[in-house]
Amino acid sequence: MTERILVVDDDVRLADMLATYLGEHGFDVVTRGTVASGLAVARDQHVDAVILDVMLPDGDGFDACRTLRAGSDVPILMLTARGEDTDRIVGLELGADDYLPKPFNPRELLARLRAVLRRLQRRVGPGEVLRFGRLAIDPGARRVTVDGAEAALTSHQFDILLALAQRPGRVLSRDQIMQAVRGEELEAFDRSIDVHVSRIRAAIEDDPREPRRILTVRGAGYVFADVQA
Repeated sequence: MTERILVVDDDVRLADMLATYLGEHGFDVVTRGTVASGLAVARDQHVDAVILDVMLPDGDGFDACRTLRAGSDVPILMLTARGEDTDRIVGLELGADDYLPKPFNPRELLARLRAVLRRLQRRVGPGEVLRFGRLAIDPGARRVTVDGAEAALTSHQFDILLALAQRPGRVLSRDQIMQAVRGEELEAFDRSIDVHVSRIRAAIEDDPREPRRILTVRGAGYVFADVQA
């Protein structure tokens, strides 16, 4: 089945270029130039991924990202001409899967798009076991093993690990982790997620001081490594 990509960018020339380029690589591309029209397509049609500009004429791409993420796990790749680290962090905290500053090489965008689509395909279905190298996570049995040996985790720690592992390669803020686990936000200055992540690392990492499975993204949150040994 041809994957449909929604491009939301008011730069008509760039949007047309992306539609042509991605179309040549097997994608069905829909383009829109405003937040309102882009959200309407995402609401009324099936799309497999969204390429979203930050600066749009009728609103902020960050707000559009927040709206999309509130009701869908559709992969989101954000574009910006500003290219500042703070913009990148904000986008990732709001749930974007990846971030690319303008100007960019279309080949890089294609590679990143394919990567986020692969991550979506890897998400666990009913009865499936997530496997990452020597690490296995069984949601049904609520069991985690490394090299076949069971890792001792509390129920809450298992939920945190599962929330991260179901979104490999995506940076999740502490608030997003808490929302995924309990459906509520963290209280101000609550660092309990950090404590739990530390204990999870002690259970599943070869060397918790040099983690390779759950990585810290300074100023943003945590990311579960997409590729593991």
